[in-house]
Amino acid sequence: MELSDANLQTLTEYLKKTLDPDPAIRRPAEKFLESVEGNQNYPLLLLTLLEKSQDNVIKVCASVTFKNYIKRNWRIVEDEPNKICEADRVAIKANIVHLMLSSPEQIQKQLSDAISIIGREDFPQKWPDLLTEMVNRFQSGDFHVINGVLRTAHSLFKRYRHEFKSNELWTEIKLVLDAFALPLTNLFKDEEEAGLLELLKSQICDNAALYAQKYDEEFQRYLPRFVTAIWNLLVTTGQEVKYDLLVSNAIQFLASVCERPHYKNLFEDQNTLTSICEKVIVPNMEFRAADEEAFEDNSEEYIRRDLEGSDIDTRRRAACDLVRGLCKFFEGPVTGIFSGYVNSMLQEYAKNPSVNWKHKDAAIYLVTSLASKAQTQKHGITQANELVNLTEFFVNHILPDLKSANVNEFPVLKADGIKYIMIFRNQVPKEHLLVSIPLLINHLQAESIVVHTYAAHALERLFTMRGPNNATLFTAAEIAPFVEILLTNLFKALTLPGSSENEYIMKAIMRSFSLLQEAIIPYIPTLITQLTQKLLAVSKNPSKPHFNHYMFEAICLSIRITCKANPAAVVNFEEALFLVFTEILQNDVQEFIPYVFQVMSLLLETHKNDIPSSYMALFPHLLQPVLWERTGNIPALVRLLQAFLERGSNTIASAAADKIPGLLGVFQKLIASKANDHQGFYLLNSIIEHMPPESVDQYRKQIFILLFQRLQNSKTTKFIKSFLVFINLYCIKYGALALQEIFDGIQPKMFGMVLEKIIIPEIQKVSGNVEKKICAVGITKLLTECPPMMDTEYTKLWTPLLQSLIGLFELPEDDTIPDEEHFIDIEDTPGYQTAFSQLAFAGKKEHDPVGQMVNNPKIHLAQSLHKLSTACPGRVPSMVSTSLNAEALQYLQGYLQAASVTLL
Repeated sequence: MELSDANLQTLTEYLKKTLDPDPAIRRPAEKFLESVEGNQNYPLLLLTLLEKSQDNVIKVCASVTFKNYIKRNWRIVEDEPNKICEADRVAIKANIVHLMLSSPEQIQKQLSDAISIIGREDFPQKWPDLLTEMVNRFQSGDFHVINGVLRTAHSLFKRYRHEFKSNELWTEIKLVLDAFALPLTNLFKDEEEAGLLELLKSQICDNAALYAQKYDEEFQRYLPRFVTAIWNLLVTTGQEVKYDLLVSNAIQFLASVCERPHYKNLFEDQNTLTSICEKVIVPNMEFRAADEEAFEDNSEEYIRRDLEGSDIDTRRRAACDLVRGLCKFFEGPVTGIFSGYVNSMLQEYAKNPSVNWKHKDAAIYLVTSLASKAQTQKHGITQANELVNLTEFFVNHILPDLKSANVNEFPVLKADGIKYIMIFRNQVPKEHLLVSIPLLINHLQAESIVVHTYAAHALERLFTMRGPNNATLFTAAEIAPFVEILLTNLFKALTLPGSSENEYIMKAIMRSFSLLQEAIIPYIPTLITQLTQKLLAVSKNPSKPHFNHYMFEAICLSIRITCKANPAAVVNFEEALFLVFTEILQNDVQEFIPYVFQVMSLLLETHKNDIPSSYMALFPHLLQPVLWERTGNIPALVRLLQAFLERGSNTIASAAADKIPGLLGVFQKLIASKANDHQGFYLLNSIIEHMPPESVDQYRKQIFILLFQRLQNSKTTKFIKSFLVFINLYCIKYGALALQEIFDGIQPKMFGMVLEKIIIPEIQKVSGNVEKKICAVGITKLLTECPPMMDTEYTKLWTPLLQSLIGLFELPEDDTIPDEEHFIDIEDTPGYQTAFSQLAFAGKKEHDPVGQMVNNPKIHLAQSLHKLSTACPGRVPSMVSTSLNAEALQYLQGYLQAASVTLL
């Protein structure tokens, strides 16, 4: 692509179309840009456009497109072609810093992200002048430019916090400090700029806390002076939002110090504890105007900070941490002091609730922080302060608010009460929790996004609680009286303003289905209609990955629960879903395609006999190479093809025999990839297990040749394990002699080489019960049903093979992996491609291909050896007794006794 005005104009037009809400216009434009992004100069055209275009919308769009292009393509991956030519890489690095710093903030952030992505791969070796160029910009005095440099520097350097120690890391950090430390320090001498002093003080508090934690002994003599200085800082700093980070870090410093045994003398005086409570903790637990504004106008961010633990830098979180820290050594005195404050706050609230509701809010927070000793995201509080009566507080101060008829009154207190239930669900008795369930269902109708979101989240958490024997704490029968109103209010909540794609509500829907099981069947026709309407709506522009995931899980649960009771109902689901699925596939909604294939697999597996024609019409399209280019599609596509093979191998062999080469083409592509070779084996195993032998006869030899080529070129432990399972499955399906003949047909004596170099030394690496069983039954066949093993040069391998099989039964799995092997996990593959997300409720039952043939593989070995010894008396006992080691021989005797057979 030339850097011409014509190409810039074309690119502008297509970028405009990608912003169109109509998928019929947007999708083709996105496809076009995908198709040309591999061309030389494409990224330079984007940079030129965002520099020269007069249209701000196009400039922002070009910057986002460029960042995503870099994210997808910059990393050079082993065994894959370089997606950006070297000339473009050099030009990008030469121009991007200047362009980033001279752009408006919205574009600057996108280009800063792009620089960070490039830096992760190229800095410092392939981009040695990056720091110099950035540092030089400090001298501009323009804080728009300086902030851009600092933002980029932060994203480049923050990984040093988590990297493992190494000489390379120290060298790189020294390079950064030498180039960056002094210019950065000089920046802070500009006293006219508001905020820099607060940031500096905040960082000092953070550093002091790190010294206290990491260099305890060396820092000990300086610590009392730091405690005094930071205490004075806290009691003289105002409540303004700009001081939040400073106050938070200062309190966190005190929290980290008061937990350490040798500093407890600094805090043990009753007056000191009272002063900390009065002057630090209570003021910083107050619900300020800024918090109220966030609660009402920025609910999503408020929920994220409050529920998901990203409130790490808030005053409230720091104050709660300080309370917990003080309780470590002073639980009794602290509880006594704070109980007085709690009672005082509650009395103030009772005088005039509509005016003084913030007092109760602070009281609930104080009780929560006082009672919480240990907490996890999954289970809430796991260890509580026994001096706090949580149940009494719940009954007297939480339940009354939730029982109020008006769900929209005092929304902050409603949210506090619901959060209390979530946090202390393991401490409050079950009967009280059961009383709260209809109240939570009622609050799903609250106008406040925070309140109805918390209600949904609390229900979801309660429905996952475990009781005795690891069963769910609440049974379907206990929730049954509320089932109709529960489902009605959950789906109504999705229609409330701001919650059309609320992931907490959808997760609660999924969890309700899972808990209630058959109780939801009468409501399924209505529910599946609502779910498909929602699916159609969000497929136009998927933007909430968690919401989408839970929605598909809920669809899968609907199918599983209904079809378990009535398998014929699968047709109703197909009628409801296939129109939406067709639209998703036709519009190439990449985020949803892996989900669609998983749901289709579940539906197809529900059919017991043959494949319906509607599925067979789709089969050829599943083999199109473009679908397999996206890594996120691969596991779901393989699963769907396996379902086709399990349910309709005869139909495929007769009606779609011309598609078998396409099926094997998919296998060939997958086994060429280190990341996806196991998926290729899943597909190949299904072909061998289910397809009529005559339909694959002509391809068998070529399959083995491809596998041997991969073994020769790129042998990995994962490939070996999959290869061992495959050849043993082949042996079970076609016979031991057929396996020997196909090996020796490729190359004379190859069968012996495979036994000696692969099966015998590597079989211990096989993992998984079914996989081990397949290998055991296959090797048993090689030992007992392969004549060349008894009367040719292969006979010398008979006893070592038996020894390795006994080792597979009795020795621990060999899970060592050679140092030179570095597998690419799906999550680590480069780019912005949709990752595969497994649907838990679309899960496939583990399939045992030898389940009907063999129950106990050890007994099966003994019986097969007995049968062999009957055919050739005297030989088997002789081979076993002369060559098998004593321990293995003892194990074998045990198998023979258990099977009640002997060797003749």
